[in-house]
Amino acid sequence: MTVSRRHFLRLAAASAALGVAAGCARPAPIKGTYILEPALPPPAAHPQPGLLRVGSVTVAAPYRGRSFVYRETDLKYETDYYHEFLVAPAANITDAAVRALSAARVFAVVAPPGVAAEADWVLDGFVESLYGDGRIPAKPSAVLRITWFLRPYDGAAGVPLWTRTYERAMPFTTGSAAAYVEAQNQALAEILAELARDLAAVKLPTAAT
Repeated sequence: MTVSRRHFLRLAAASAALGVAAGCARPAPIKGTYILEPALPPPAAHPQPGLLRVGSVTVAAPYRGRSFVYRETDLKYETDYYHEFLVAPAANITDAAVRALSAARVFAVVAPPGVAAEADWVLDGFVESLYGDGRIPAKPSAVLRITWFLRPYDGAAGVPLWTRTYERAMPFTTGSAAAYVEAQNQALAEILAELARDLAAVKLPTAAT
């Protein structure tokens, strides 16, 4: 374990050694679980007409699992066995996007994936980065980068009408897992609020084709 990672999180590995001196079996480590639950953005002044469906939000392979991922050097990343998301990031961020865009009333109706109602527009996302950056041990940050794609719904994967990438690197002052998740929640809240403002301003055709 490197110094930077010790600074980044207070891991619970030491607890696994309790009872060993007494000859007891090593107890199973206790995992800390956390959820992404960002603050909701304010309503848009003028909602877009039609029904927007939040489609698939995919996550890059290194960050797809529930375990936290940390960047220790330019080339070295590690996963944390003792701290993880309660829900896989793809499902968690999809749900957060639905709740945020519904609260912002960007479209007349915002629906989650799988809803039977026919959509006018579909919003897909790709999470390119989701990790804790500990390359500067005294200044750790939570990094989140998401690209969103808006396309007309035509029953197939159409060409996006609009796309934009959002990125945040939110610093936090302590080395706890809770502080890291709080920073990621702030990053996601800012990204979703900016996404809502941008979608409300997109010049859409009169009708989706």
